[in-house]
Parts: sequence; C-alpha cells; structure tokens
Amino acid sequence: MTTKLFKKDKKIDIQKILTDYSMFIVVAVMIIFTGTTQSNFFTIGNASNILANTSVRFIIALGISGTLIIRGTDLSAGRIVGFSAILAGTLVQQPDFVGKFFPNLPDLPIFVPLLIVIAACALLGLMNGIIIAYFHVPPFLATLGTQIMIYGFNMLYSGNQPIGTFKDSYIQVGQGKLFGTIPYLVIIAAIVGIVMWVLYNKTRYGKNMYAIGGNEQAAEVSGVNVPRTKIKIFVLAGALYGLAGYLLSAKTGSVGPSSGTSYELEAIASATIGGVSTTGGQGTVPGILLGVFVFELLKVCLAYLGVKPDMTNVIQGIVIVIAVALDIRKSMRKK
Repeated sequence: MTTKLFKKDKKIDIQKILTDYSMFIVVAVMIIFTGTTQSNFFTIGNASNILANTSVRFIIALGISGTLIIRGTDLSAGRIVGFSAILAGTLVQQPDFVGKFFPNLPDLPIFVPLLIVIAACALLGLMNGIIIAYFHVPPFLATLGTQIMIYGFNMLYSGNQPIGTFKDSYIQVGQGKLFGTIPYLVIIAAIVGIVMWVLYNKTRYGKNMYAIGGNEQAAEVSGVNVPRTKIKIFVLAGALYGLAGYLLSAKTGSVGPSSGTSYELEAIASATIGGVSTTGGQGTVPGILLGVFVFELLKVCLAYLGVKPDMTNVIQGIVIVIAVALDIRKSMRKK
C-alpha cells in the first residue's frame, strides 16, 4: 500500500510541465535549431551582444516587476526610458561638437548626467505613484496617461531630432568590455540585480510589497502603509528606468524621441515568463532575469532565421498574450 502511494505521489504531470515551462521549451528548441542551421550563432560576439541587450532590459524589468507584484502595471516605463536616454544624450555630447544641444554646457563628468537622469525619472515615478496611491486611479489608466504625456514631452524636448556625438568616455560605458569579452553593462546589471534581490528578500520594503500583492486589505490591517509603499515602488521603478535609459543611449551611440518604444511590453512579458504573476504577490529576481534572457534569445533566434521585423513584432505580440494567459491559467489552477 505504501509503495502504491509513493508511486502515485511521484507521478509526473506532463500537462503541468507543458503549461509551466512551455515558453522555455519552445525557445530551447529554437536555440537548438538556430544553432545547428546558422554557423555564426554560437559565437562569443553574439553571446556578448545578447548579454548586453539582456542587461538593459533586465534593469527595466526589475523596475516594472514591483508594480506587477502589487497587482498593478506601468505602461509609461518605455517612455521614461526614452526620456532618460534623450536627457542623458543632451548632457554627454562632445564639448567641441558644433551642433551641441546645450552650447554653453561645461564638460560634465559622466556620473553627473547619470545622477540627473535618475533623479528626473524618479520624479516621474513619484508622479505615477501619487496618482495611483492617493487619487486611486487604476494603474493601467494612470500610466497610460503618463506614457502619452511623456512621449509628447520627449518630442518637444528633442525637437523630433536625433541626438548623438557623445563623449568617448560615455560610449565606453555602453560598449566597453572587461577583458575584451564581458560587457560593462553585464557587470552593472549584475550589481543592480543583487541589490534588488536583497531589497525584495531581506527588507521591510520587499515584505510590504509582497503583502500588498497578496492581499492589499489584509496588508493594510496588519499595519502596512499601503499608499506610501506604492509610491516607493513607483519611485524606485522610475529610478531604474532612468539608469536603463542612460545605459541604452551609451550603448546605441544616439537617441531620438522614439527611444524606448514598447520596452514596457517586453518587460511585462519577460517578467511574466520569469514567474512574476499578474495576479500579484509573486516574483523573484532570478526568475525575472531568466524571463528577460529567454525573451531576448527568442528575438535573436528570429533575427538569425531571417524573420522580417514586422513578422517579429507579430510573434512577440503572440508571446506576450500567451505568457499572460499561461500565468492566469497557473493562478486559477492554484485556487
């Protein structure tokens, strides 16, 4: 009898595995197929490029993860990243550049623009947090409104013109590599990831965040200052978007008003693939990293297989829908 029970407990649920890990299985198959059909896929250069792209998007996904964990969202993330990239770009141009955005701006050390963009984007996050926490506007509508507003400001600020000719020291941040192999972006993202892991798992901030996502009313009764915690989450998200935008413009070497377009959707999909539940209260930093990495690998595989950009967008949209649908299915199964 005991043997039968043991065997029953150890029975593998194929349907559950396919539901929980279907996205990972599909991407794994694509990687194998791409690697065996494209000779230049498994190269150090390609791996370095994938890691660099993953690093920037990982920081964005970390910012948006907190808003998802408390059963919200942030549709303004991509535009705030774009704002940060544009603002940073106007502050790090070469001093002798004839078409300099601010002709009389002195040659600033590269950490000064970083502090400026992080502070500016944190203020935008504060605006989102106040609207949501104190005016009780649903996060979807609140951040949709600020998304449109910030995009308009980006166009006004940049004059709808690309901004480039950055200092070499700034470009080095986004394109430089340690020992000629490991992008500096990877090191920066790793440090941010460790800090966020500690914040999520070892501090009152993280405890309150998960409590709100699990049951906001219960969290409030237990003494959590819900409005203040929500504001902190959106301020931190804005600061992370600011850092990501600063790194993005350093990586690309130029920026424009469309920078950051749809990054919030990719971040939401990546976080969901990595286990951040849209129903709230769940999500880990390693899971987010894995989700971002898988989503980036999917895009790279499609590019190597010759899929056109417009079709790539279609596939990415399908992936986003499937990721959210699978998350909802898993949540319903647990209930």
